[in-house]
Amino acid sequence: MKIEDGRKALATRSDLKRFGVKVSNTTLLRWEKLGRFPRRARPGGTTVAWILSEIEDWLAERAAERSRTHYAEY
Repeated sequence: MKIEDGRKALATRSDLKRFGVKVSNTTLLRWEKLGRFPRRARPGGTTVAWILSEIEDWLAERAAERSRTHYAEY
């Protein structure tokens, strides 16, 4: 989702939780450092956000990964 004037939409921490990304800030920082999660942006002050399209892509990758993973049958 893009804003009409070409700016990118941002996702906040509450948006991440709404999308089901319910991990601690420490875990997010670790994932970002390892390249396993999109890097955060600082729009101002201590506020952090993520580019929404990058989060949507990350979620789509997780869904595709899940479809390729086979679990043992019990």
